[in-house]
Formats: sequence, C-alpha cells, structure tokens
Amino acid sequence: MPAKILVLNGPNLNMLGTREPEIYGHETLDDVNDAIRRRADELGIATDCRQSNSEGELVTWIQQARGQASAIIINAGAYSHTSIAIPDALRAVGLPVYEVHLSNIYRRESFRHHSHISAVAVAVICGLGLDGYLCALAAAAKAAG
Repeated sequence: MPAKILVLNGPNLNMLGTREPEIYGHETLDDVNDAIRRRADELGIATDCRQSNSEGELVTWIQQARGQASAIIINAGAYSHTSIAIPDALRAVGLPVYEVHLSNIYRRESFRHHSHISAVAVAVICGLGLDGYLCALAAAAKAAG
C-alpha cells in the first residue's frame, strides 16, 4: 500500500484564484489539488486533499490521520498565526508535518511573521505559490520511503 499524505488547507483557501490574485496567484484550489494528485501519481503515493474554514474540522481531520497517513502537509491560512489547537493536534498525532504558505509571509504584515505551526513542522515552505505544495509533497514522499 503506497504512503498516504494528508493535505489540509485552512480558511479562505477555497477562494484561491479570485482572492487577491496579486498575492495568492491565479490558480484555484482545484488547480492546486490537481497538481498535487498528478505529482503524487508520479511519486507513487496517495493523497487526501481537504479544505475547511473551520478550525475544529481541521483539528478533527488531523486527529483522524493517526494510523491513516504517513505525513501531513498543511496550509492553515490565518489559523497559522492564531491557532493553538491546530499545532497541539499536530503534536498529538506524531506525524511529520510540512507547513506551506503560498505567499512569503515574511514580506507581509508583521502579524503574519509568526506561525504557531512552524514549531511542529519538519519544514516550512513559503513564497513559492503552488510549487510549495509540490516541494512539500516530494519531501514527504522521500521521508515516507
């Protein structure tokens, strides 16, 4: 059975393609998920891509990943900067975590410069747009062996 990577996207990422395209690009979340699935097929791994605007739902999905996934790729959006529950859940499941941000959070407002998830993550990739997800996927696949 191939490694399975859970890919989670947080609030407002369902608006990709129309939400501030000068910051987040013109690709939609469907475009991102399609690119992830294509690369996963090339790497011989499975993915489960999900998005929620609800912090609680993201926490539930993280908890359910224990024993089901090899790693988690997460773009928690604004919850990266505000949530304690999400990194607590990530610690609790003990899976490798790869944090992704489409934009370079360090070139933006100062409140975006700190992510609570970064302390839990194996790697943090920001500013590469859609390619950040693909980099995280390659790293997660390599680590899964």
